[in-house]
Amino acid sequence: MSGREIMAAAGVLFPDADGRVLVVRTSYRAKHPIAVPGGGWDAADPSPRHTAVREIREELGVTPVLRELACLDWSRDHDRPPIAAFLYWAEPLTAEQRAAVRLEAAELDAIVHLPPELLLSAVPPLLSRRMGACLRAPRSAAPLELADGLPVGHSALHLPPRPAPAYLGAAALAGLLPPAGGRAAPPPPMDKQTYYASRPRIRVKARMLFTDPDGRVLLVRLKPWRGESPWVLPGGSVEADRELPREGARREALEELGWRREPGRLLGIDWVAARPDEQPYLTLVYDGGTAGPDLLAAVRVQEEEIAEWRLFAPQDAAPVLTPSSARRLAACLAVRALPPTAGPAELVNGAPAAGPAPA
Repeated sequence: MSGREIMAAAGVLFPDADGRVLVVRTSYRAKHPIAVPGGGWDAADPSPRHTAVREIREELGVTPVLRELACLDWSRDHDRPPIAAFLYWAEPLTAEQRAAVRLEAAELDAIVHLPPELLLSAVPPLLSRRMGACLRAPRSAAPLELADGLPVGHSALHLPPRPAPAYLGAAALAGLLPPAGGRAAPPPPMDKQTYYASRPRIRVKARMLFTDPDGRVLLVRLKPWRGESPWVLPGGSVEADRELPREGARREALEELGWRREPGRLLGIDWVAARPDEQPYLTLVYDGGTAGPDLLAAVRVQEEEIAEWRLFAPQDAAPVLTPSSARRLAACLAVRALPPTAGPAELVNGAPAAGPAPA
């Protein structure tokens, strides 16, 4: 495993008519038993949306109707790789679905809908911050951009600082869940480090969208590699073991163009299916703003990687890009034209990913 590889996971927020949200009690986590339904991405999952659907089918025995991506949270911890955590809103469970729920016996032993004030005290602090952000922000702001559960980018415009609720764990739910049966919690299926080592990984690329005062897009052409020399937005792989995606975008702009530019709001979240023999990767596109004549004159390309740079009118950029990159650019330009409080586009291979649950 390299320092660029991360894990991915997807969870689901099921609201009900009273504003409560469904949580589950895990049977093997004695310290932090309350969680949101969902789990880790598998290599057979075409996208995080498929992960969310598969996990709910496995854990609850029903098929969710997914709606918008609520947030993407880049989560870090000292004893595991970073995780790109996708959290989706879903339609409330119908009466038929509630009657059909069958908990995954090896992992879950109870579910309950909780009001926000109880929920945010019952789940662990990181999950509390993540879910709290999704519950506090307007749905129109989705997907939120979070780092360790804290709002960044456009999300900070919707979420002023607020004291975190005290973590009470399962004690917050006394009388709301059935008793655990008095038996000791079963051991986890495997220890944490073995679990982390067994999980498939993805990579993350951070790119920046720069335009000149006439609206032309700055693209760079990479030096030939594997027989290809593609045009792309400036950027590259995030060094996941040492930086956040925004830091990666800032570093790449400095390395590739010689510019010190702060990434603006997140415009696109694109899950890219690579070649069959390669792992997928997540591309995050940030707004680099307008580059005036003085800044353009100061371009100093990274000669080891960049063959040339050029400005393209958007309609002229599409033919030189790969089809998925052209779709991604169009989606990001569309988001850029929206008010600054609007969230990024959720994409799969450059195409919109929002919609009902995949089959």
